[in-house]
Amino acid sequence: MHGLWRRCGGCFEPLQYFATGVRCAFELLRRDLDGRPFPLYIRPAAVIPPQPHRTTAAPASDDKHAPPLPPTVSAMACSCAHDVVFDANVIRNSALEDGLAGWAPLGACTELSVRHEEPARVPTQTINDVEDGYRPSGRYILVAGRGGEEDGLCQAIPAGALKPRVTYRVAGWIGLGDGAAEEHAVRVNIRLGGDEGEEEGGEGGECALVVEAGAVCAEAGKWTEIKGVFRLKASPASGAGVHVQGAPAGVDVKVMDLQVFATDRKARFKKLRKKTDKVRKRDVVLKFAGAGASSGVSGASIRVMQMDTSFAFGACINPAVIQEPAFVDYFTKHFDWAVFENELKWYHTEAVQGQLNYADPDALLDFCDRHGKPVRGHCIFWAVDRMVQKWVKDLPNDQLAAAVQGRLTSLLTRYAGRFPHYDVNNEMLHGTFFQDRLGDDVNAFMFKETARLDPGAALFVNDYNVEGGGDPNATPEKYIAQVNALMEKGAPVGGIGLQGHVTNPAGEIICDALDKLATTDLPVWLTELDVCESDVCLRAEDLEVVLREAYAHPAVEGVVLWGFMQGHMWRQDACLVNSDGTINDAGQRFINLRQEWTSHARGKIDSDGNFKFRGYHGSYVVQLATATGKMHKAFSVDKGDTPLVLDMDV
Repeated sequence: MHGLWRRCGGCFEPLQYFATGVRCAFELLRRDLDGRPFPLYIRPAAVIPPQPHRTTAAPASDDKHAPPLPPTVSAMACSCAHDVVFDANVIRNSALEDGLAGWAPLGACTELSVRHEEPARVPTQTINDVEDGYRPSGRYILVAGRGGEEDGLCQAIPAGALKPRVTYRVAGWIGLGDGAAEEHAVRVNIRLGGDEGEEEGGEGGECALVVEAGAVCAEAGKWTEIKGVFRLKASPASGAGVHVQGAPAGVDVKVMDLQVFATDRKARFKKLRKKTDKVRKRDVVLKFAGAGASSGVSGASIRVMQMDTSFAFGACINPAVIQEPAFVDYFTKHFDWAVFENELKWYHTEAVQGQLNYADPDALLDFCDRHGKPVRGHCIFWAVDRMVQKWVKDLPNDQLAAAVQGRLTSLLTRYAGRFPHYDVNNEMLHGTFFQDRLGDDVNAFMFKETARLDPGAALFVNDYNVEGGGDPNATPEKYIAQVNALMEKGAPVGGIGLQGHVTNPAGEIICDALDKLATTDLPVWLTELDVCESDVCLRAEDLEVVLREAYAHPAVEGVVLWGFMQGHMWRQDACLVNSDGTINDAGQRFINLRQEWTSHARGKIDSDGNFKFRGYHGSYVVQLATATGKMHKAFSVDKGDTPLVLDMDV
C-alpha cells in the first residue's frame, strides 16, 4: 500500500494510498497535492458473538465423494516463479561484512560510515514466520551531512535480479541520529533506469521511474523495523537500484541490515493450511446411544454436512447493486454479512442540516433481513476533515457538540438492535476533526454514548493501511495506543477494524500486524477488503494471500469485502464478478476457498457406535441411514482444544 506522501508535522501523510507502483520521481516525489485520497469508503464490554453464517451449497474438498475442487494455488504460475530464488537477499553486503562495498551516497555532501550497535538493543525481525526470527548484525550505515530529504544512500541492483510479477519484501531497521528532536519519515524506493548516485530526474530533466517500496517513522535512540512490499510489471530495461531517503536536512539516518527478497507464497500457503487446521477445526466424536452389533446402528451409513460457519464473510452493498440479478446471486450464495457503502454515513443521512433521510438504509436493511444477512453499521462519524459535510464544519463549537449528540440519538434510537457492529468514528489515525473542535475526550464520549443508546452492539475502531506496513501514520503500535487511550477514558471498544484496501500484499507483514493487534484481546475484522491488480490471475493470488492470513489467525473473526462486481466498486481492477455477470479468476478463487473451509464427511458407524471426523467450527446436520429409515439431527462445533464428544439419540 504505497502512494504519494506529504509532510504532516514530523511525518508524512498519504495523498493517495494505492498508487500504481511506478512513478516519475522528480515530478511526483516533490509535488504537494491537496486532495482527498479516495471519494468513497472510505474487551471491556460484552462483544456480540459471531452469528451463524450460511455457506455455499457446494460440497467441500474433505468430502471424499465430492468432485475435486480446482486447486487454489494453480495460478502460482502467473507469478513467473519458476526462475526465482525465494528468500535470497537481493541487496549485497547487507550486514556490512565488507564495509561500505556496494553502497553509495545520495547527495553532494552526504557521507557514509559504518558504525556498530549492540544487537540486543535491536528488536528481532520476523522474516517468514515466528520460528524464523532474523537476528540483527549490529552493524549499520550512518548517513550524515544530508542536505535535504532526497539525500541518503543507494545500491545498484544487478540486472535480472528483480523478476516481473513477483512480490518482493523490504525489511531492515531504520533509526535517526541522536540530534533528531522528533520522529521523521524515512522511505525505501526502487529506482528503475539511470545510473545510481545520480539525482533522480537525471541529466536534461529525464524522469527516473520509482516504485515506492516502504516507509517508516524513525526516531532518535530507537530502531524501527521497516516493512515494505513491491512488485514490478516488467523487467527493468536499464538496471535498478534501491534508495533510502527521507528526514529533513541535517538529520542523520541509520540503516541496518536492509534486505529485499522474493516471497514464496506457495510455501507460505502450506504453513497457513497447517495453522488453519489448528485454529479453525476440531476433532468430533458422534456417539449413538444404544448402538451395538444388535442395534442396527453399527455399520449404518452416515453423512455429516456443515450448514453454517462461525467465521463471517461479508460484502458491501448499495441501492444500485441490489437491483443487479448477478450481484444478488453471488452475494446471497457466498456472503453471510453485509455493510452499506455510504448510506449510513452522516453526510448521506443528513446532507442538509435538519433534513434527515433514512430511506436508503431502511431499504438496504429490509433487503438484508429478507436474505438473513446481519449488517455492520458503517459509520456513525468520520474523523477525516474532508469527509465531514460543510454545514457541520460551519457550526460553532457549542452547536457542533449538539449536532454530534443529535446524530447519535437519531441514528441509534431508530436502529437500536439492528446493527451487531458499529464503526463509531472512522479513521481516527488519519483524521482529528471532532477532536480538534470538541477536545480530546470527544472520541471516548462517542463510544460511551453509542453503548448507552444501543448496548447490544460491538463498537469498533476502523482504519486503513495498518496491515500493510507502509504507512508511518498507521502502524499497529499506533493503533494499539489509540485503543488503549480510548479504553483508559472509559470507551467500551469492542473490536478492531482493518479496512484492508491492499495492493501487492505480503502475508508475513499482515500476520505480524495481526499478531500485534491480538495483544489487545479484542476481535479483529477485515472490514473493507479489496485487492487491486489489473492482472486477474495475480488478483486472485493476492486475494488468497489476504484471506488465508486472516482465516488462519485466531484473533480474526470476519472478513468483509468492499464490493466484488465490476462497475460497482470504489477501486478499479478489484472485482470478482465481471459486469456481464461472469465470475473471474478472483471470484472463483474466493468460492474455492469457501469450499475448502467447509467440512463434509461420510462413512459408517463403528462397532462401538461412534463416528469420528475433524471439522471446521460451525453448525452441522448429520444424516443417518438405518434399516428402519433415515434420521436427521443438528449439532454445532464450537472452538475448543479437546475433542468434542456429542451424544446422538436414535
